[in-house]
Amino acid sequence: MISGILLQITQPAGVLADTLTTGALQTATTGEIKLSIWELSLKGGWIMLPLALMSLFAIYIFIERYIIINRASREENNFMNNIRDFIHNGRIDSALSLCKNNHSPIARMIEKGIIRIGKPLNDVNAAIENVGKLEVAKLEKNIAGLATVAGAAPMIGFLGTVIGMVRAFYDMSMAGNNIDIGLLSGGIYQAMITTVAGLIVGIIGYICYNILVARVEKVVFILEARATEFIDLLHEPAS
Repeated sequence: MISGILLQITQPAGVLADTLTTGALQTATTGEIKLSIWELSLKGGWIMLPLALMSLFAIYIFIERYIIINRASREENNFMNNIRDFIHNGRIDSALSLCKNNHSPIARMIEKGIIRIGKPLNDVNAAIENVGKLEVAKLEKNIAGLATVAGAAPMIGFLGTVIGMVRAFYDMSMAGNNIDIGLLSGGIYQAMITTVAGLIVGIIGYICYNILVARVEKVVFILEARATEFIDLLHEPAS
């Protein structure tokens, strides 16, 4: 009879323990869900500020350059065919007007070649190449900044890691024998979060840089093709 009473007392105690354990797990899970990216960023310390500025800079440069490069890669339909017809018919002024009305790197490059018509072909070719290089330099403006972000952001994140670990070990030394996990959590958070943030910003900058470089190379290919086409046009006999 006594054992039966003890069994009845033990069972509610076990149920109560399971309930408390489940509640603790639910509370921990709820706490993890409430820990937002913004809260994690704040725990990263002041290192997160330059990383945030670098990410905004990278996004701005990417969008601005992508729009300009994409616009530069567009060609007007039958542009080179019209230039060929004007030059073969001796309508140089019409060819120049067509280039001036077409605001694109290709048109500005061909315009320079038309202005040099009548001079040796080597001079015409050199003039076209110089304009092409200037146009490419304009397209590449600030793209190097993305490469800087891609390389510097991970290093800044690693700097935050070192600072966080120094802080953690300093707090540990000051605590002596009374080491508290909560006392060290600030430094550990900063160490881990800044590393992750630096890598994320660096990866974004690296991807954006390579996308823009590929787009610029496409424009360079188009410019070279049109320059060659224009030089060949000058060798063609007039109709």
